[in-house]
Parts: sequence; C-alpha cells; structure tokens
Amino acid sequence: MQHVIPNESPLFLREEDLTPPVDWAAVFGNTNPLVLEIGCGIGDFLVKVAAEHPDRNFIALDFYNKGCLKTCKRAEKHGLANVRVVRAEARQFMAERLLPESLVALYINCPDPWPKQKHRKRRLVQVPFVTFVHGFLQPGADFFFATDFTDYGLDVAAFMPEQPGFRNCLAPDCYRHHLEGYHLSKYMLKFMAEGARIHFVHYKKLSDC
Repeated sequence: MQHVIPNESPLFLREEDLTPPVDWAAVFGNTNPLVLEIGCGIGDFLVKVAAEHPDRNFIALDFYNKGCLKTCKRAEKHGLANVRVVRAEARQFMAERLLPESLVALYINCPDPWPKQKHRKRRLVQVPFVTFVHGFLQPGADFFFATDFTDYGLDVAAFMPEQPGFRNCLAPDCYRHHLEGYHLSKYMLKFMAEGARIHFVHYKKLSDC
C-alpha cells in the first residue's frame, strides 16, 4: 500500500476528475498534438522532451505517487505549461480517457522488466499491448520503447516486426543501443555507468491504417 502524499500541483490531474470523454484541448487550453509517456518516473526525460517541443502537449503517467510528485515539481521548476501528470494504471487510463488515434507519440522508458521467468507474463510491452496501443496512435505517430534489461529489449525487438500497422524506423536494425537526439533519463545513465546497454526500439504507425 502506497503512502499517498497529497499532490497540490496545478499540473497534477486526479484520474477521478477526468470524466470521459476527456476534452484534452480544454485541459491544456489549446489543440496542440498529444503525447503520452507511460511510467514517467521522476520526470527528467519528459521535462526535457516537453521543453524541446512546446508545440505539443504531454501527459506524464505513473502508478507511483512519489514519481508524480517529483515530475510535477520538475515541470513547474522549468515553467512548462504543456505538461500534465496523472497517477493511473496505463491500460485503464488509455481505454477510458483517450480517444482513438489521439496520440502523435508514445514513450515507454525502462518499464518493470519482471526479470524472473515465471513473472515475465506481467511485462507491460507484449504483443496484446502493442495491438491495444496501435488504436490510440494517429497515422504516422511514433512508438518508442527503451529498456536496460537485455532480455526484455531483445524480446520486444523480435516481435515488433511481426506487428501489423507499424513501420520500423531503425531498419535494417531491430533495435539500437543509441538513438541520436533521444534524451537519457537519470535511471538510464545510472545503468549505463554500471555497464548496462540500453535497447531502443522505434516504430511509426503506418499512415494507411
């Protein structure tokens, strides 16, 4: 059971207050394209990307209250008006509070790898999940996945080419250990300093879907 510290940040949105269907243009005060990060952690990655793209609106999603608090504080410190933070489970949030084809980009950085063999079915990014998120991406939208756990990276890199409606942006490679211009979180840098290699996967939703 998490000890929930009240989050009074104006950037924090309580899931129960987001009555479906959510008018995200009203939430942000503009009709800019919508981006989602699942598992924002302490928000260091999202804040960098949001600062780089003021013409996009960013939803930072995390299940942990402490991460939501830190992300809000970081975004406020940088004066970012294009960030909103929600504490929620990803699949339920997307199903209930996002419209089909409403995202221009989806970022998933270093989700829980569930390293034990018997627990790997709990991993977030698997074939059914990719099929699920496909419907929320606009034609041409980006799907980014990154992990510090080699087995997880190789698994996603292996099944993604078989998923209909996506184009591999890294072809002929299935994954890379470096993406030019992709911001590294403190979590990534920590593991890289320990000798781990990040596996990056980048796809786009086909425009004829």
